[in-house]
Amino acid sequence: MEKLPTDSEKFDIVIRRNTFYFHNIEYEETYEGYITSLVQLLLLLKKRVAVQGLDKRVIIDFIKEKENGLIALLTLFGLSKESLLRLITFIRVKEDRELSLLVYKDKWAKEEFKTEWSLNKVVKMIKENPYFAQGIVNLLFEGSTNPLIMKSLPLFEFKKLDINKLSFGIETLIDSIVRSNVKGRYAAGKKQNPGFLIESALEKNAIGFDQGELPNISRTMDFIIPNKKRPKVVAEASYVVTTSSGMGDKAKTEIAVANQLKKFYPYTVFVGFVDGIGWYVRQGDLKRIVSAFENVFTFTEEEIYRFIKFVEDVLGRQK
Repeated sequence: MEKLPTDSEKFDIVIRRNTFYFHNIEYEETYEGYITSLVQLLLLLKKRVAVQGLDKRVIIDFIKEKENGLIALLTLFGLSKESLLRLITFIRVKEDRELSLLVYKDKWAKEEFKTEWSLNKVVKMIKENPYFAQGIVNLLFEGSTNPLIMKSLPLFEFKKLDINKLSFGIETLIDSIVRSNVKGRYAAGKKQNPGFLIESALEKNAIGFDQGELPNISRTMDFIIPNKKRPKVVAEASYVVTTSSGMGDKAKTEIAVANQLKKFYPYTVFVGFVDGIGWYVRQGDLKRIVSAFENVFTFTEEEIYRFIKFVEDVLGRQK
C-alpha cells in the first residue's frame, strides 16, 4: 500500500499538480455544437425579420418549426428557461383578466396547478396549441405593458421583455449582454436580499437583533431577537425563485434546527420567512419547511408589519 502523504505533502500535491481549469473535450465539443446551432437559429430569425418585418406571425412560426427555436428566442431576450417556466407558472395561478386575455389563458390546458410544467411540455404545447404559441409570443411582445407583470416582476427581469430585441439592434443586444454579465452581482447584492427588509424593519422599530451562531445549534441563524444572550425569537429567511433539489435539504435542516431550539432554548419562538415562486412550485418541500416553524411570514409589506407586531408581542410577553 502506498504510504499516505502528510498534510504538507497533500498541500504540495494540490499546488504542483493543479489542472487550473477542468475541461472534458468530448463534452465541450458537443456543447459547442449546441451553441453554434443557437447562433445559426438567431441569424436565421434575424434574416426573416429583415425580410418579413417584425411580425408576431414570423416569431410564432419560428418557435413552432425549429426544434430549439424557443431557446434561441429566450437567449435573445436574455431570459433563462427557468425564468420562462416561472412566468408561465405565475400566469397559471394568478387570476387577472387582462393578463389572461393577453396570453389566451382560457385556451391553455385546463388543469389544477399541482406541479410546474416542464420545458418539454411547453415546447409540445407551442407546437400543438396555436393559442398557447400566440400567448407566449404576445407575452414577449406586450408583457411589459401588462399592469400585473409590471407590478410583480423585479425591474431587472421586467426590462428583459423588450420587443426591440427582436430588431437585433446593437443597443438592445448590449442590454442583454450586460444583464447576463451582472446577474450574479445583482442577485447577490445585500439590498436585493429579502432579508434586508427584515433587518430594516427591525431597525426602524428599534428592535435589537444579532446574527450568527447559538450554542448547541447546528447552523448560523439569520435573526436572533433581541440578542444571543436572551434569544426570544429566532427568525430564518428563505426566498426562492429558481428551484433546486437543495430545497428539500433546506427543509430538513430547518426541522433539525427547530428540534434543537426546543431542546436547548424551550422559551424561544422559531419563525420563518418563506416566500418566492420557487416554494410555490415545490409544494411538497414547502409543506415540510413550514412545519419547522411556529409562525410563518412572507415578504409583503403587510406580512412584515405582522412580523413586527408578533415580535413586539413576544418580547412584551416574556420580558
